[in-house]
Amino acid sequence: MLLKYLWPFRKKKVKRINDIVKYSVPERVYTPVNQLAIGMYVIELDRPWLDSPFLFQGFEIKNENEIMQLKDCCNFVYIDTTRDRKRRPHKLDKTEPPIIDTNIDFGPPPPKLSRFDKEIDNAEIVHKRVDELVSDIMEHIARGEGVDTKTAKAAVAECVNSILHSPDAFLWLNQLKNKDEYTAQHSLNVCVLSIVLGRHINFSIENLNNVGLCGMMHDMGKMLVPLHILNKPGKLEPDEMVIMRSHASLGYELLKSSQDMYRGAIDSAHSHHETLDGKGYPNKLNHKQLPLFTRVVTIADMYDAITSDRVYQKGRTHLEATAIMSDLCGTQLDGNLVVKFIEALGVYPPGCVVAMTNGSIAIVVEVNELVRLRPKIIILLDQGLQPVPEKIINLADMELDEQGNLLTIRGIIKAQDYHIDIAKYYQQGVLQKGFAHSKS
Repeated sequence: MLLKYLWPFRKKKVKRINDIVKYSVPERVYTPVNQLAIGMYVIELDRPWLDSPFLFQGFEIKNENEIMQLKDCCNFVYIDTTRDRKRRPHKLDKTEPPIIDTNIDFGPPPPKLSRFDKEIDNAEIVHKRVDELVSDIMEHIARGEGVDTKTAKAAVAECVNSILHSPDAFLWLNQLKNKDEYTAQHSLNVCVLSIVLGRHINFSIENLNNVGLCGMMHDMGKMLVPLHILNKPGKLEPDEMVIMRSHASLGYELLKSSQDMYRGAIDSAHSHHETLDGKGYPNKLNHKQLPLFTRVVTIADMYDAITSDRVYQKGRTHLEATAIMSDLCGTQLDGNLVVKFIEALGVYPPGCVVAMTNGSIAIVVEVNELVRLRPKIIILLDQGLQPVPEKIINLADMELDEQGNLLTIRGIIKAQDYHIDIAKYYQQGVLQKGFAHSKS
């Protein structure tokens, strides 16, 4: 019974008229911490109460020290103006965090500036250089050093330029994953996927650079998590999960202290595990409080995590991942952005392995944007699952098989089920051989 009277959201009975009870309703006001004053009554923080130095949920600010504590741990709070002991001497900004319109009618993507076969060599150089840079940034963080923001921004700009020339080339390279280097590769992959989605919804070049930086920086806090937890092959214990989840707050603090870091990247590091329904972490933000770039990074982060081999799980196929993500639309993920993300990657994204209607096995090279179900492919194995000379086939040309039937993709398969190592094929020059054979 005592809790009923201590609970800060309880309604206060004020008057009874003809057996109808009227209550005063708390005026819950969004308040940036730099606008707090003594006498205000705080009822909600922008993070869980357990992550703050305050013992009780709901309290009146009594001194400047409490204001400083709030400024140290929060960006904003909510106050109940009906419980203020002392009215504020100035008008408070009651503006809520911006509500993102999830029904934005994004424009069409820009035309590709080049072809896959012309961009792949440059994309490989950029991909390797940026991959090494991300690993270097993470090593510096693990040693207690800061982030070289200028170098990171320059690396993202290179990715943006390559993706504008041919998004398929970088998406192909994203398939060359190594589970032992997951953390670094994941940051690069999320950067790339965020830029690819941004391009598809017609972001400006400036915004492509910004969202790419958000993707690259989103998981940097993991470098401050103990390695035995970060790389644990099995399920995390509850106390270990608490430590793992702290990477969002750790990343936020790290990037906040980095010189010239883009504010959106700081916010995305903090909130990429928040969900539209307010059940995410660390601050249980809801759809009204999640910026567009954070929503983009959350989708890219989830997709790459689902499709990657990890020390404790096998990666799933593109179709399995998009099915899982589609089920989470509206509760965890922005549904319109998920649709655009699937469009950006294609039904059969570059680098995925597919079974053909004639029984052969192929790898997708490049998406045909006007005929998305009929991409360019390279046949790897014939109907008897024997290797064949590499050759690019453009399914949009309505190629026929040996029986005179239209050659079509039957579905995506798992490469390991057919002992196919995509990275090995790439190192052996499967793309270069395919393009060369097609020109002969």
